[in-house]
Amino acid sequence: MKNSNKLICVLVPVVSVLLAFAIGCAVMAFLGANPLTALQSLWTGAFGNLRNVGTTLSRATPLIFTGLCACFAYRCGVFNLGGEGQFIIGSVVCCYVATQSGIEGLPAIILCLIAGAVAGGLWALIPGLLKVYRGQNEMIISIMLNYVATLFMGVVYTNWLREGSVPQTMSVPDATKLSRLFGLRATTAFVIAIAAGLLVYYFLFYTSKGFQLRAVGLNMTAAEFNGFAVKRYILFSFVVSGVIAGLGGSAELLGTQYRLINGFASGYGFDGVAMALIAQLHPLATILVAIFFAALRVGSTTMQAATGVPTSVSDIIQALVIVFTVAGLAMVKLPQFKAAIDRLFTRKEAAAS
Repeated sequence: MKNSNKLICVLVPVVSVLLAFAIGCAVMAFLGANPLTALQSLWTGAFGNLRNVGTTLSRATPLIFTGLCACFAYRCGVFNLGGEGQFIIGSVVCCYVATQSGIEGLPAIILCLIAGAVAGGLWALIPGLLKVYRGQNEMIISIMLNYVATLFMGVVYTNWLREGSVPQTMSVPDATKLSRLFGLRATTAFVIAIAAGLLVYYFLFYTSKGFQLRAVGLNMTAAEFNGFAVKRYILFSFVVSGVIAGLGGSAELLGTQYRLINGFASGYGFDGVAMALIAQLHPLATILVAIFFAALRVGSTTMQAATGVPTSVSDIIQALVIVFTVAGLAMVKLPQFKAAIDRLFTRKEAAAS
């Protein structure tokens, strides 16, 4: 039974990716391109040399943060769809501290990262409090707060911290920017993202509090009956997921964007939700899925230049991976499917013995 569950967890996303690429290749062939050449160009654009690898890791970094944000909250059974808003609020506070505090260098970097993380956590606490004490739907509240955060950022870069006549903030000081990894486009923000993923993994699967949080997510009623502080864990999951997203916003600002402009962080939140679902709420798998999606986006540009296949084909593949994964996970929960898998593994164990 345990082996069958593990096998399903691995097979669903793998089969989803293969099916998505198969359909993507059919679309490429329909457009008159050689699918094998297009896929080779896609791979070369994402991983063909160190420079491309650095670009892929840079594009994956914000997706890792927002994916971990969604993953942590969902493990507690709550749906934090406000990762984008928390990401933005963290970057706004980080931008203010970086440009207005007068501090530069390593102390400024640490202060900016902490300030952004705290801001993201406080922003995520709002839907948590409304859910716990007012019974409001956290999905609706968190989505609405995404728009509030985006509009607030617009006020910041068009008015309060605007630089001259251009609707953008001033750039963070050079001494406050995160350093690049081996001269590549990827910065230490990627290292911070990996560290965050490892910490989330360790907490969820190797600590008693993490076990209790997952127990709350599996069955809140049973957890409360056994004496778990369900409300406290719900608030904790919102705050921690917001901290992760806010930290990601700060790292993105200091490592890649350097200033707030129109379109900053657009789509990162919902992309993160997709990463977490495809990875089946596993922190380490979320990191891999984020890198995979970033590779598709980076490599699609090279694919278009080499074969003429539009980058929208990459978007189609990404969408199909999400659809197939969600559909596959829904299917494996059917009693008939579970019974068939259990019978298959029972026969294999009997044959082995």
